[in-house]
Amino acid sequence: MLDNVTRFEREFADRTLGPETPSKKPAAFFSAADFDGEEIPARRWLVQDMIPFRTTTLMSGDGGTGKSQLSLQLAASTALALAWIGREVFQGTALFFTAEDERDELHRRLASIANVYGARFSDMDRLRICSVAGDTALLANEVADTLQPSPLYEAIEAEAARQRPALIVIDTLADVYPANENDRAKVRQFVQLLNRLAMRFDCAVVLLSHPSLAGMSSGSGLSGSTAWNGSVRSRLYFKRIIETGEEKEADPDARVLTTMKANYARTGDEVFLRWHDGVFINEGAVPSIGEGVKAERVFLKLLRAMERQGRTVSPNRSNTYAPTVFAGMPDAEGVKRPAFTKAMESLLSQERIEVVKEGPPSKQRTHLKTVEGVE
Repeated sequence: MLDNVTRFEREFADRTLGPETPSKKPAAFFSAADFDGEEIPARRWLVQDMIPFRTTTLMSGDGGTGKSQLSLQLAASTALALAWIGREVFQGTALFFTAEDERDELHRRLASIANVYGARFSDMDRLRICSVAGDTALLANEVADTLQPSPLYEAIEAEAARQRPALIVIDTLADVYPANENDRAKVRQFVQLLNRLAMRFDCAVVLLSHPSLAGMSSGSGLSGSTAWNGSVRSRLYFKRIIETGEEKEADPDARVLTTMKANYARTGDEVFLRWHDGVFINEGAVPSIGEGVKAERVFLKLLRAMERQGRTVSPNRSNTYAPTVFAGMPDAEGVKRPAFTKAMESLLSQERIEVVKEGPPSKQRTHLKTVEGVE
């Protein structure tokens, strides 16, 4: 039986999965009057009006259109806190799981993204990647009339418990779904498994898929049961632009991303993109690495160097004020004190660094320290 277990499953087989998912409870009703006096919670988006948090978004695209590259750009933008195709993206860790592309291919694709974004691989430390290309990639197993999480699903769940991502990308549906795509009940069960990740970790899940010939012909971008469309709260379709009445592309480098379904926003939104230097861009909205992201990376690098030397810097204005000290160091990479000040506040809010107090109350001193486990 061990021979049928993938490398990824073996790697995570003995790891703790974190807090248990709450068991099902009997239905409990409450009164709408309970909302009286409560603040209305704001809806949270990874990408405004396109990719909501706490649910699954289905992104379909014809084979070879470039949806894997587009979703990898989304993951990189999330990790780098940069705009994606001209849209603002929530900043955080991104998990990118693929059953299609090998490590070398991912390396090449990310190199193109880094080049256009003006970033370095070291800036992408919050982008976590797993490729199981060539191995079994099923995220669920059929047990009688139900779908049960597979060891691979549990491994992704375990990684999400460690990383607390803002985004999980799964590429693609054909590789990870075990049942008949026309089986409505199992389609809904599978989407609920993905929603479980989205709700448990308060993140967005993006599932990539291929449309059927009928879906391409009709322009719906769908394949299999309509339960796929019914079960997700947001659905995007990435496609080439075909001339009306023709069977050829108007421009082989042109694409359009259309919002086909949006329970929480307006449908029909279109973003026109162009293939440029190995990535898809919204012309006039090409992202570049922000000074803030660079400043955070350099701040952490210099703080670690100080810690290795047994030296300390302070979060308070003094002779050892960290932003001032770091701005004057040879390895500051041109980052100035104001940028280091913003970086320090951001890193503190992200809990990537912390303030440590030492000494008796009468002569207490404070200094900054990197949080253990932060890369």
